[in-house]
Amino acid sequence: MSIISKYAQLLVDYCLYLKPGERLYIATTTAAEDLVKEVFRFATRRGALVDINMAFPDKNRIFLEEASQEQLSQNSPLLEYVMNNYEAYLVIRAPFNLREDQNVDKQKEKTKSLAAKPINDSYFRRTADGSMKRCLCQYPTQASAQEASMSLEEYQHFVFNACKLYEDDPRAAWEELGKNQQRIVDYLNQCNEIRYSNAKTDIKFSVKNRLWINSDGKNNMPSGEVFTGPIEDSVNGVVHFDYPAIYKGHDVQDITLWVENGEVVRWDASRGMDILNEVFSIEGARKFGEVAIGTNYGIQQSTKNILFDEKIGGSIHMAVGQSYIQTGGKNQSVVHWDMISNMKDGGEIHADGKLIYKDGKFLI
Repeated sequence: MSIISKYAQLLVDYCLYLKPGERLYIATTTAAEDLVKEVFRFATRRGALVDINMAFPDKNRIFLEEASQEQLSQNSPLLEYVMNNYEAYLVIRAPFNLREDQNVDKQKEKTKSLAAKPINDSYFRRTADGSMKRCLCQYPTQASAQEASMSLEEYQHFVFNACKLYEDDPRAAWEELGKNQQRIVDYLNQCNEIRYSNAKTDIKFSVKNRLWINSDGKNNMPSGEVFTGPIEDSVNGVVHFDYPAIYKGHDVQDITLWVENGEVVRWDASRGMDILNEVFSIEGARKFGEVAIGTNYGIQQSTKNILFDEKIGGSIHMAVGQSYIQTGGKNQSVVHWDMISNMKDGGEIHADGKLIYKDGKFLI
């Protein structure tokens, strides 16, 4: 079986575990045609009904440039129906140009984003209650390889290795990771207060009665993290993120946030302060929607792609903005922006005062 066929089978049988009669909606670009073809093959073989949206280069940029205010304020009736009714949703990231939307009209972009709120609300509600299965994955393209400072061949190997596709049985490998993470989740779900610390970070927050989630490859491929939503007003301290943070194609580096009673009150960055200023002017963006710990030790370098970077084994991340409902989080925002910190050199995590993690590894 080819590596692309193994990838498709993993997505269909493990990530989405499709059943006869279920409706699957695939959103991607034409660059991922060979993977889409194999997903379609396996999904159809399993009895699913598949619909596909394959974007062409510059589609979103052209829309934002040419659309009227009326068009910007409306959503696709098809996408609205999908988000409210389909049983499965697969997003295959396969970009042609990661800077495609960088210079679009910000007001138009904001109008389009606000109009999409009902769709986003349906997405978060249905993925939280389990009525819609979803998976986000990556198809290696030249644009992503360049962003990661790799050749296309190197990047293909990186993606496929992170997804455990070189294993004889990728599904069994992910099931084993899920089993190991469940032990961690079970422990954390008994804890009330968490503290992250390293040379530039000392931040604590309450997770009392919040639910830690075992992200084992079913919602993201690859995955390898445990996460929850902190009690919104409990976050206090300073946190530094030394991995690059990408926001709508803009590179923001060396972010430091000062937090008081759950709210980001001050921020700094060596690059991209204008982006931070823009984001923190958005409603709900100064509070945290997620706290997490990366556990995929098959990923050890930043590729400026959050799907991979937030899973780096030996890292923690925190997201400003929208909470995941399934964790019990309550913050709402059109923003959900993950920021990542290295914990492999002196990093520690304390749970209810007990040291449970040091230098990028759990001690429990």
